[in-house]
Amino acid sequence: MRLYMQIPAADGSAPRYYHLHLQEDLLEGWNLVREWGHQGAGGRVIKDHYPDHDQAMEALMRLRDEQIRRGYRIVFIQGQEQP
Repeated sequence: MRLYMQIPAADGSAPRYYHLHLQEDLLEGWNLVREWGHQGAGGRVIKDHYPDHDQAMEALMRLRDEQIRRGYRIVFIQGQEQP
C-alpha cells in the first residue's frame, strides 16, 4: 500500500508532504517506510520493520490517522492486497 498526503503551502513556503508505503522484505517481514518534508527539498526517511503484513498495516493506519489530525490531506492512495 502507498499513501501520499500533503499540507497546502502557507506563507509562501512549499507544501509539506508525508508519504507512507509498505514493502515486503527478503526475510519474510514487512517494512513501513515513512518519508516527510517540504515539497521539492530533501526529506527525512525512516523504515520500521514488522514481522507480518497485518501489524505493518495497523501501524500505517495509525500514522495516517495521526497525520490527518495534524492537517494533512490524502492526495494519493495505491492499494495492495496481502499476498
